[in-house]
Amino acid sequence: MYVNIDGNPTKVLVKRKPIKNIYFKWIDDNLLVTCNNYLTGKEIERLIKTNAKSLTNLKKRTPRSDLKSNEMYFLGEKHTIEYDGVSKTYLDGNKIISKDANELNKFLNYQCSVIFMSRLERLRVQFKDLPDFRLRVRHMTTRWGVCNTKSMTVTLNSELIKKDVSLIDYVIIHELCHFKHMNHSIEFWREVEKYYPYHKMARKMLRESQND
Repeated sequence: MYVNIDGNPTKVLVKRKPIKNIYFKWIDDNLLVTCNNYLTGKEIERLIKTNAKSLTNLKKRTPRSDLKSNEMYFLGEKHTIEYDGVSKTYLDGNKIISKDANELNKFLNYQCSVIFMSRLERLRVQFKDLPDFRLRVRHMTTRWGVCNTKSMTVTLNSELIKKDVSLIDYVIIHELCHFKHMNHSIEFWREVEKYYPYHKMARKMLRESQND
């Protein structure tokens, strides 16, 4: 919805909550209106026009910092991030639309859990005699994955969500092979090669991406 405020066509973002009052907030050049479920679009437009002068003054006092646009990689593809102050986070082609950075992080953490587990389940059936273990996801600065045989845990770096699925698969296979060889011996790499013949290329791509 667009409403003319002080001679400027203004995009109005409406967020509905179980509240009695109506609240106005500027997000750069967009006006966020928080109201209840029963207030109609015409009533919102009337209230905006009635308070046009106050809203214009409010805009002048509001720092231009809430609405941002930048880029990130998601599963190997570059995506534009748009914060609109309203939406639940969702994918729209090569865009990620989110309310704010906090909601974006929640979305990415959820995607890590779902996608990493999905890839793990697809790959583990190729292995024989794997012990029972659990999957963890956390941010790591120096490793893409860790296999801990004492706690029977495979930990994957949340930054992997930015990489192509083939690289995620490589890291999972790498860590699963550590249940058989807890080192990086020739035997270990032979084991990795059974499941991922192009492991040298994958290692090179991950190493180079750390320097980006």
